[in-house]
Amino acid sequence: MAETDFNLESLAAYLHLTPSQVTRLADRGRIPGRKVGGSWRFSGREIHHWLEERIGLFDEEHLDHVDGVLERSAKGLDESPISIPDLMPIEAIAQPLQARTRGGVIDSMAELAAETGLLWDASKMAEAVRTREDMQPTAFEGGFALLHPRRPMPDVLGDAVLALGVTSTGIPFGGSGGAMTDVFFLVASVDDRGHLRTLARLSRLITGSTLLKDIRGAADASAIRELIVARDEEVD
Repeated sequence: MAETDFNLESLAAYLHLTPSQVTRLADRGRIPGRKVGGSWRFSGREIHHWLEERIGLFDEEHLDHVDGVLERSAKGLDESPISIPDLMPIEAIAQPLQARTRGGVIDSMAELAAETGLLWDASKMAEAVRTREDMQPTAFEGGFALLHPRRPMPDVLGDAVLALGVTSTGIPFGGSGGAMTDVFFLVASVDDRGHLRTLARLSRLITGSTLLKDIRGAADASAIRELIVARDEEVD
């Protein structure tokens, strides 16, 4: 998706909105676009980042819509549905995560993902995540963060993978109002579309549920993974 530009009609079809709805969003500056010869044009890459930045802020109803939009689009391309449990093997879960600083969390999460054998260069991933965090923190209200690089990194990944770490205490991670963060997800994708679909699906599991609270109270990685599997099935 991110390599393809949209016109008004194709973006409306992609977002499952009407052209007039997209026009209103663009006219109000609420969606990135530019006029060329009097007609709206939208950069696929900018649309990707526009959606990415909003996914963690959407409420449950909006997330249902976005997740549905992305999955319907994927079906049209004959892509398999996103499964959070399939992306998160037990070796990619740490309870507790042994880190006490922002930098320590980023390094530890990259190393955790590398434990799966799917991430080949933990230091390169950590550097990319750190750069992304310096641009805009990925910590959200509720004490969780969705770590990820600015762009997918297929050159250091055998396949997409999700890691999850829970620190024993909250860590300053750029949350609004100085809020502390103790639940960290690392989203490592091999392409833009998969990255966006994973963020939407993961956010949907978290929003409107007790998942974060349950994860914090889980005894070990096995218990956490059981919670993830149950919540994924519940959303379906």
